Amino acid sequence: MKAIQFFQDSSEAGSAREVELPVPEPKGRDILVKVEAVGLNPVDFKVRPGDGDAPKTLGFDAAGVVVGVGDKTSLFAEGDPVYYAGDVTRPGSNAEYQLVDERIAGKRPATLDAKGSAALPLTALTAWESLFDRLQINFHNPAENTGQSILIIGGAGGVGSMAIQLAKLAGLTVVATASRPESSDWCKKLGADHIVNHHGDMPAQLRELGMETVPYIANFNEIDSAWQAMGEMIAPQGRIVLITGHSTHLDMAGPFKMKSVAICWEFMFTRSMFATDDIIEQHHILNRVAELIDEGKLLATANDNLSPINAENILEGHCRLESGKSIGKLTVSGWA
Repeated sequence: MKAIQFFQDSSEAGSAREVELPVPEPKGRDILVKVEAVGLNPVDFKVRPGDGDAPKTLGFDAAGVVVGVGDKTSLFAEGDPVYYAGDVTRPGSNAEYQLVDERIAGKRPATLDAKGSAALPLTALTAWESLFDRLQINFHNPAENTGQSILIIGGAGGVGSMAIQLAKLAGLTVVATASRPESSDWCKKLGADHIVNHHGDMPAQLRELGMETVPYIANFNEIDSAWQAMGEMIAPQGRIVLITGHSTHLDMAGPFKMKSVAICWEFMFTRSMFATDDIIEQHHILNRVAELIDEGKLLATANDNLSPINAENILEGHCRLESGKSIGKLTVSGWA
């Protein structure tokens, strides 16, 4: 099978190339998927191999069709269309065929093609787990959340694009951050009630909206420059979820301690990496997201597509993501 692998010193354009690898055999709970499209995420370029590392087949988001099943599978059969975000500890989706644990895969939305579906899994899972597992917002009873507000930092990115919509479905007032007219328009299209510029004075902008504080903050952008502002904007006994690392020392006390704020991390690969007892929750979440897409309650977030799946287009996608100016999700589809 064809696969796109990154080799050591992957900062150079020539370090990704097409190779031939054996088609893997599904065993246990694994399904074998013929990959039709992949979605790109910042994690793709963050885990590229460095000097001395072995070559890697990268890629996490994928959509395709099941062509083989392990002897302990029960959720899918050959011919089923699926989508998933993969497992950071295993070979990735930039290959014609991929093995994935069926418990972290879902049935694809019937109303989307492969490239539309491939844009969803990682961001949908991250947004869902951030809001409903980490922040403990009740998705199933929107009336409970009426009058409550959430600040989503990085609203136009892939995760933010899903979080805005899910938060609105949960009954929250959504304040999203965006710094350009096109990203502001994107957030409004997805349902954001208010926009603030994360490059400006966010607490002051929040006050201009009549909000001294908010009970929830979901930061899907870098942490360092927003840390002090989050301390001002979070309500006493509020909750904050973070998904990125930080490069400077952060004062974990300050206003957060005085306000008894809960600060938690979301890492979408936790369930698959540690084979947690509730690993199958990702199967359920993806199935629910597909239902919401098909019911017209969630908008697909694919905003651009490259074709075919080859080393040149995967590298081009990485470069676009590294620019930090992507809106929505970028996909790569079809094999030459």
